[in-house]
Amino acid sequence: MLRISKLTDYGTMLLAHMTDGSGDVRSATELATETGIALPTVSKLLKALARKQLVISTRGASGGYRLAREPREISAADIIDALEGPVSITECSAADSHCDYEDHCSVGQAWQRINVAIREALDEVSLVDLKHANSPVPEFHFAGMPITVERKP
Repeated sequence: MLRISKLTDYGTMLLAHMTDGSGDVRSATELATETGIALPTVSKLLKALARKQLVISTRGASGGYRLAREPREISAADIIDALEGPVSITECSAADSHCDYEDHCSVGQAWQRINVAIREALDEVSLVDLKHANSPVPEFHFAGMPITVERKP
C-alpha cells in the first residue's frame, strides 16, 4: 500500500496550521500547543522543513518559524519531498535507480508513467487545498480513462 508516514502527516498538519498566521513568526512551543503535536516532534519537523526551505527559522527572543512561501506555492509534493524524499513507487521509478532487472523488465516503463502521474497530481495540490477539507475533489484521468474518487458518506 502507498502511504505517507505519520511524520509527513504531522508535518502537513503543522504547515497547514501555519497558514493561519499570515506570515507571523511562531515558536515551536506555540505550534506544539496549538496543534496538539508533541514538542519534540514539532521541533524535528520544523528543522527538516527549514532545511528544505519550506519554513524560515528566525533566532532570538522573538524568533520562531514562518512559511518560506505563500501557502498556494507549497505543494503536497514539496512536503513529501522534504520529509520523505522524492516519490518513487518502485525501484526503477527512482531517479537513482539500481534495479538489476531493468534491462529485461516489461513493466518498468508502466510503473515510471504511474510514478509521474502521481507526482503531477501531488504537484497540483497546494497547502491551501490540503487545509480546506471541503475543497472539490479533482477529476483525474489516467491513460485516457477517468478515475472516480468518491467521498464516504
